[in-house]
Amino acid sequence: MKKDITIPTVENVFLAAVQEWSDDFMEKVWYVYLVNDSDFQLDGVMVVSKAFGTIDGEMKKTSLLRHAFVEIPAVSVVKVEMVEKSVLALNNEFMVTFFIENTLYDRKYIFKANSISEDFVEEVPILFVDGVIVR
Repeated sequence: MKKDITIPTVENVFLAAVQEWSDDFMEKVWYVYLVNDSDFQLDGVMVVSKAFGTIDGEMKKTSLLRHAFVEIPAVSVVKVEMVEKSVLALNNEFMVTFFIENTLYDRKYIFKANSISEDFVEEVPILFVDGVIVR
């Protein structure tokens, strides 16, 4: 029975953390974008995020944040959320679920602790700015 279940592989959909100026905070802050670099529109997109890890020997975790997008066109990006600088020292996990036509896809993306940093930036496709990419 398990052999009859096919789990589709997510391709060309990834997350990128990009540093941008914020007038609210009067400093650069990190924003996470969902990048759809595929030829297909993503429908019914749900993103659930949380951060967890250890700081100074103490276990920390944040509450869950949920984001929903009706559709994300092919070859486009959508801003998901800001990552507060106090959680950059934690693992930041994003569970992304979406439909392409009638097929359900899901994938877990994790920015490892301290990986959202200017030390790990590369050019983000479609946005053409420097950012930290998790594929």
